[in-house]
Amino acid sequence: MKSKIFKGVILASAIAFINCGDDSATSPLSSTGDISSSSIESTAESSSSDDKCLASSLPNACGDAPVSSSDIAPTSSSEIAPASSSDEAPVSSADAPSSSADVQSSSSDVASSSSVAQSSSSEQVSSSSEAPKGIFLASGKEEEKDQLKVVYKTNTGWDNKGILAYPEQLSSDQKHGVVVWGPGGGTEPGAYEGMIRRLASHGFVVIALSVSPGDATQASKAIDWLENKNKDSNDPFYQKLELTKVGCSGHSMGGLESEQAAIKDKRVFTAFLNNSGDKNGGVIKNFPKEKTAAVLYGEVGMEKPNAIKDYETATDIKSCLIEMTGGPKNNSEGGYGHGSGSWDGMAATIAWMRWQLGGENERQADFVGTTGKYIDGSIIGKQGKWKTQCKNF
Repeated sequence: MKSKIFKGVILASAIAFINCGDDSATSPLSSTGDISSSSIESTAESSSSDDKCLASSLPNACGDAPVSSSDIAPTSSSEIAPASSSDEAPVSSADAPSSSADVQSSSSDVASSSSVAQSSSSEQVSSSSEAPKGIFLASGKEEEKDQLKVVYKTNTGWDNKGILAYPEQLSSDQKHGVVVWGPGGGTEPGAYEGMIRRLASHGFVVIALSVSPGDATQASKAIDWLENKNKDSNDPFYQKLELTKVGCSGHSMGGLESEQAAIKDKRVFTAFLNNSGDKNGGVIKNFPKEKTAAVLYGEVGMEKPNAIKDYETATDIKSCLIEMTGGPKNNSEGGYGHGSGSWDGMAATIAWMRWQLGGENERQADFVGTTGKYIDGSIIGKQGKWKTQCKNF
């Protein structure tokens, strides 16, 4: 069942990602360009041509289920009907976390594979009557592991179709950083449950979008929804969220949604693109100078030329280009491909958000310089190595 789910994930994401941008331009992601014919499987028929599916780094991730045009995210704001305030779902306490007083957490608790992550006694949140200060992060710093117990809610958010995840026990003396996650085109947000849970377990409140049109509309509505909860004195999220410095991340089209949010929404401070990148000359160059960006790509990923171009054109922005190399050769792409960042490489996203949103400035040495964990280090728990370059830090 798991392999079938991932087959649909990468198929839908790849098709939407290929079709994004200006259709009059020649896409560097075409099957005749950067990708060999052996890495492409015929998957669905259209009136004009066969859609092509590019597998992720996971074995057998590319399936043969057809994807309809309704599953593919629109590529321009003119194709998206604006939502009025009457379209937004009312804020409900059902989406809210328990307060620290309501949660009993013990080091003897055992988390199953389908439940929340285990929390140690050293990670308990202290209570205080003082005003919130700083950003709360799990005391466990290993980004390769889940750290705190989390609440994971589906069918929620401004449109009742997203996912909300957060630490089961919210801090009473620090605010929680917020990360918006964007799924790949045509892909359900639940396909990224591992990434969403991991981020939340490190102390973040994560809102996963139901769809990523790539123009920031959905990301901004999600932040608006959380902002309303943060202002509601009857909501357990009341004054617990840091919404002046939000992080956005996402896979494929979700990455495009993230970088557009950083450009258009003043509340978004950083964007982390997983196997993504703008194909029309790059848009990270349009970030306000105080913001930051990271672009992760797979060594044989269909997104590779877009990722490189997006980074190279951002001459004045604090940014990093992160490559995953030495991936398994026995999959259909022959290495780390279009799905690598959201699954095999999720630790890099966690580390980036702990640095950029959580203020762990010691993590700069992991990304910036000539040698370091994500510069030339091994991909912990997987095979291969990181290969990273950064500028303007």
